[in-house]
Amino acid sequence: MSTSVSAPVVDLPRHRAIVVVDIEGSTMRTNPARARLRSGLRVLLDEAFLGCGIEESYRDPYVDRGDGALCLVRPVDEVPKAMLIARFVPVLAAALRQSAELVPEAAFRLRVAVHAGEVHYDEHGPYGEDVDVACRLLDAPEVKRRLKNSDEPLALVVSEEIHRAVVRHGYAGIDRGAFTQVLHVWVGGQRLRGWIRADGADLPGAGLSA
Repeated sequence: MSTSVSAPVVDLPRHRAIVVVDIEGSTMRTNPARARLRSGLRVLLDEAFLGCGIEESYRDPYVDRGDGALCLVRPVDEVPKAMLIARFVPVLAAALRQSAELVPEAAFRLRVAVHAGEVHYDEHGPYGEDVDVACRLLDAPEVKRRLKNSDEPLALVVSEEIHRAVVRHGYAGIDRGAFTQVLHVWVGGQRLRGWIRADGADLPGAGLSA
């Protein structure tokens, strides 16, 4: 007896700012060490989001990526996308540095990608092309090399959309000239551009005034 499976109903997407993070070199750690990294990552993400005023009510729950997380921020007036570059990323970098100084054996660094777009949801969680774009930028070899060859606590890549709408305008706390390295990724047959921030730019404390 055959059973038919009906096609899932695809709801209309919701707009989100998309932040994806990944721990450098986690595959070289033992499983107990990975467990500590995963726990530590979520603590630092909470500190960074709350530290710049992005409360839980403005965010969806984190989506686990094994050695990273997908963070989706809702489009409310209290959280303009520029805040993610000007405030969240510097605060996260500062938290990573402080954690490394306090507990060196538990230190880790991150790759961070920032994008914005349309996100679908089903019973398994968020999905969609814009989520794929952010993840593809995060995993680009150029971003991994930037972090590997850097002394900074994180490497930041932004999508063309974020660069056009936010970075290139040089809002307070954002050094538009720091995003100099261009990379390209393929998503759905499209060649998309991303921008990598140079080392030492947007140091913690920049753009943090209320």
